[in-house]
Amino acid sequence: MAVRIRLKRMGAHKAPFYRVVVSDSRSPRDGRFIEEIGTYNPVAQPALVTIDEEKALKWLNTGAQASDTVRNLLSQAGVLKKFHESKLQK
Repeated sequence: MAVRIRLKRMGAHKAPFYRVVVSDSRSPRDGRFIEEIGTYNPVAQPALVTIDEEKALKWLNTGAQASDTVRNLLSQAGVLKKFHESKLQK
């Protein structure tokens, strides 16, 4: 099973709000997911990103692949830096 960390679209028409979720890569974008690890609100100025670092690091360490957009959000939040540092320590 290929696990991805990606965005699930929520919110109203022309007012998007996203949840950062861990899901099977074969499931639909807004379908089933394994766990919710954060949120992303691009409408707010500046855009609001909240990510549970513990959950994100747990899933990255178990082999989950982040989508391109989520990779950028994790990088801005500093999660990817912690992930790479933990890999280098091993």
